[in-house]
Amino acid sequence: MNIKCDETAHQLTDELSAQLPIWKLLAFTVAGFLTIMTETMPAGLLPQISQGLNISEAYAGQLITVYALGSVLAAIPIISFTRSWNRRPLLLSAIAGLLLFNVITALSNHYILTLIARFIAGMAAGVIWGLLAGYVRRMVPASYQGRALAIAGVGQPIALAIGVPLGAWLGTLFEWRGVFWIMSLLALILFVWIRFSIPDFAGQSAQKKLPILKVLLIPGIRAILAVVFLWILAHSILYTYISPFLASTGHAYKVETILFLFGISSIIGIVITGMFIDRSLRKITLLSLFIFAIATALLGVYSSSNFVVLTGVVLWGVTFGGAPTLLQTALANTAGNEADVAQSMLVTIFNLAIAFGGMIGGGLLESFGAASFSWFMLAFALIALSTVYHAHKHGFIYS
Repeated sequence: MNIKCDETAHQLTDELSAQLPIWKLLAFTVAGFLTIMTETMPAGLLPQISQGLNISEAYAGQLITVYALGSVLAAIPIISFTRSWNRRPLLLSAIAGLLLFNVITALSNHYILTLIARFIAGMAAGVIWGLLAGYVRRMVPASYQGRALAIAGVGQPIALAIGVPLGAWLGTLFEWRGVFWIMSLLALILFVWIRFSIPDFAGQSAQKKLPILKVLLIPGIRAILAVVFLWILAHSILYTYISPFLASTGHAYKVETILFLFGISSIIGIVITGMFIDRSLRKITLLSLFIFAIATALLGVYSSSNFVVLTGVVLWGVTFGGAPTLLQTALANTAGNEADVAQSMLVTIFNLAIAFGGMIGGGLLESFGAASFSWFMLAFALIALSTVYHAHKHGFIYS
């Protein structure tokens, strides 16, 4: 009896391994980690970069800004222009771009050249994110696509959780140029990994390509992109200004500790999302936004309570961790053959929401103080929740 049970367990494990090629999917996990780590890492190295390039820390911070700007401006036009290209050569070109321009950043002694290198590296990252969801989904059967995307997506919250502190720590060991050399080495390893282990897929034929505007007009696409903008906007207000918010609570929190707690919670959120996304995408999205709304309300009403603040951060992390995977899956399901172009739109909207989150959060901080963040976040979360609820025919359909 035990022998039969063991054989059945092995068969199920072998079947799951065949349907979910973990080693290949982990390459995309590393790709996501690399792009986010490359973006956020300078935040932990600002004093060193400032001294090394003889600029102010404010100017050094623009290395993050131009990287994000490169992703925003490049994703849609490049993905649209290269739709007929085979997918692996395009992905490898983007990773090579990250490699090359991280090397240039490590070597550069000139601020303008460094900004240009960061901008083009951001363009490469935008292409990687535009390709990631569609590529991963083509590697597995339809019933496993959500779980595969969850595995590939776990690199993002890991990078968000440890990117800034890891960059700062590595900077104490190797100085800031050495950190960019490490990122270059990781890009080289990833290039070889994908070249020799990831299958290639054909691009779209010219006859099947829809104009970008028609892709945007596919029923459900605009609703999903609206949810992307609202959800990421709400998240970014608090994430960008977490330090002044924590200070406003009256408790002596360490920002790095809170962000680490958020990151770990995000990873848990991706695991939970991966377990249910292929069967209940609509329900999980609604539940995530509902709990996110509760978390923002708790942070607004009970910010003086240490327990409530920590609970709110955990709920925020768990619900946000699965958000990119949920939204990418909904968009890919809705866009069909136009998934790559739709994903490039998501990359653009995602980064614009981060930028607007920084601007709105800054305005709220100056005008009303950090305590006002929660109420605006709650409003955006509820609008997003309503959008998902009403998009039951297209976008977030009943399953």
